[in-house]
Amino acid sequence: MANERSKERTKKSRQGPTLLFDLDGTLIDSVYQHILAWREALEQVGMLFSNAAIHRRIGMSGDLIVRSFVRDSGRKLNPKEIEYLKKLHADAYKKREGEIRLLPGAHDLLSVLSRESIPTAIGTSSKREDAQAPLDMLGVSRGITVVTADEVANAKPAPDLFLTCAERLGVDIKDCMVVGDSTWDILAAQRARTLGVGLLSGGFSEDELLRAGAYRVYRDPADLITHLDELGVQPAE
Repeated sequence: MANERSKERTKKSRQGPTLLFDLDGTLIDSVYQHILAWREALEQVGMLFSNAAIHRRIGMSGDLIVRSFVRDSGRKLNPKEIEYLKKLHADAYKKREGEIRLLPGAHDLLSVLSRESIPTAIGTSSKREDAQAPLDMLGVSRGITVVTADEVANAKPAPDLFLTCAERLGVDIKDCMVVGDSTWDILAAQRARTLGVGLLSGGFSEDELLRAGAYRVYRDPADLITHLDELGVQPAE
């Protein structure tokens, strides 16, 4: 009897690819809060960047984004100053958490995938403490695999987050698709040697996502729900 149930679960899980999601800008409408938080933090250490310049870096790991700010500002920061800058950003972001909302269709999308027995996971460049509030908003249970930046050696655009998601789900990364809103998500998918699906909900354009290598581009999670068949997701019988 147990073997029959196992076979049934396997049959259902084969109704489509495993989907690995980014969090900020993909399921949670938080990109612009991150932009303003970074601007506030940078100004406190005398670095001036436009919102547009900051936006194009959102989605990188915390270490890489700081490194890019330091490089392009011409400044030199020691490790202690770098940690201080990251803390300033975290504090500024915390002040804006009340403004954050779910993206249209985000909760419904995860519900549909769960109902259809499509394996899913979330890989985010945020640390666990920063990701917990958005995950709670989504209603993500302990049963769903979530990998955060503090659990891997390198966050996006390195592929580690998504490779770890696939490993924990017990699936081959080649049987997965990465869904994200930034060029960094798509680059991470490319480096993991799997397909990337772009969403416009983080502010990157369709052209940017396609040039980064996205297989398909959709408006937001709600739009993705209506096009799941294009990703090979078929209802379980």
